[in-house]
Order: sequence, then structure tokens, then C-alpha cells
Amino acid sequence: MEKVFDKLTTDELRDLVEIYARNIYALDGFWFQSVETDRGMDEAMHHDREVWKRFTRTEALRIRKFLGLGEKPGLDGLVKALSIRFSALANPSVDILRDGNTLIYKVNECRVQSARKSKGMPYHPCSSVGIIEHAGFASVIDERITTEMVSCYPEVSDRSCACCWRFTLKD
Repeated sequence: MEKVFDKLTTDELRDLVEIYARNIYALDGFWFQSVETDRGMDEAMHHDREVWKRFTRTEALRIRKFLGLGEKPGLDGLVKALSIRFSALANPSVDILRDGNTLIYKVNECRVQSARKSKGMPYHPCSSVGIIEHAGFASVIDERITTEMVSCYPEVSDRSCACCWRFTLKD
């Protein structure tokens, strides 16, 4: 049986990848809001952290394999990997800025926070999950990379973006 992917144009495949990336965020939000409604924010956050510990590792391993990155691809490898993560593809605006042995990853507009705001819900307190997600992803791509939160709700220090992360290559 021929797969439908074989019949899609390159533009259609790009659109489909973006749809799937947004679908992952939607699924993440639906399960989170279910736990949040039934059990409260603290329990939802506990499960969110546990899920992201596992998912992040799986996502990073699959992307590293897909890109053919070696064991220590450094920040060049991280740039490539971050640029095709589902969150980079799903969020409306993301910047990746390189300066020597440091990389800044900025989510300028966050689909999760925008959705919660539009529903009249409080912002997701994502900093504790964000550090797990970003540090875990980077360390799977290259164990020499350290991650720092620059700004992430509720610890916002940069109001020009939804969140910001600094990755540094240590030798």
C-alpha cells in the first residue's frame, strides 16, 4: 500500500510537519489541563516535569540520529537540533543566536502561554519544566553543554520574549 506521504508535495509535507508540531503542544496542554482541573496545579506540574524528563530525552535522541550528529557535535549540532524540535516548529516566533561558545534560544511568542491567556487561564508556571526540557535536550545532543534559564515564567527577567535559555559549551 502506498503511503499518503509519497503523494504530498514538499510544501504540503512542511505544512504537515508544522501541524504535527502544534498537535504535540495541543496534546500536552489537554492532558495537563485535565490533571490541573482534577488535582490542582501542584500535581499537574509534578506530572509535567516527569513527562518532560522522558519525552525530552526521546526527542533529542531521535533528532540526533535523524541529523546524523556524532556524540559531541557541540553548539553547531545543538543549533541544528533546536531548529527542528517540535517547539521551534510549533511556536510562532523563535530565535537562535550564536556568540562564540554560547547559544541563546528565545521563544518570542509561546503557543502554550497564548492559549492559556486566550482562555482566561493563568500563565503556566513553566520555569521548572523548562529547565528540565532544555537542559535535558541539550545534554543528550552533547553532554558538554550546560543550560541556564535567562527568563521563563514566573521568573521573568526579559519581557521581550516568552522565555529565553542560554547554552554554553564546556570543554
